[in-house]
Amino acid sequence: MWPDDIEDAARRIVADFTERKLMIATAESCTAGLIAGVITEIAGSSLVFDRGFVTYSNEAKREMIGVANATLKAHGAVSREVALEMAEGAIGNSGANISVAVTGIAGPGGGSEEKPVGLVHLAARKDGKSIHREMRYGDIGRSAVRLATVRTALEMLVEISAD
Repeated sequence: MWPDDIEDAARRIVADFTERKLMIATAESCTAGLIAGVITEIAGSSLVFDRGFVTYSNEAKREMIGVANATLKAHGAVSREVALEMAEGAIGNSGANISVAVTGIAGPGGGSEEKPVGLVHLAARKDGKSIHREMRYGDIGRSAVRLATVRTALEMLVEISAD
């Protein structure tokens, strides 16, 4: 179902996080649950996966994980600030101690000169520390943008867990 590299990364995360007793929450917009899906594809994931929030709309971001309306208005849904608030909100509204959040424009429409198709903001959070990445995958197709985002999100879970 998943490309081998993505499934292998998820398998390593489940094994490592099980050993370290880390619990994951995801907050996903443009991937709409794909990150949660690949993690829970792995047997034993119930030991490390608490919950996933699919917050496709601004209303869902506000209601489910507490993204501030002022942040959405000031920066737009596809922004560093919103990704960081999504990651924080995923932890605050779950039993997890590590999170990853993504918000972006997968295409084929919806882009602009300032925020083109393929722009994705990702954030991960653990122990009060957050990391952020702005990715510009380009207009490579909706599915390719979403899969590239899953790859980056898994990398960020590994990175933030190393601290």
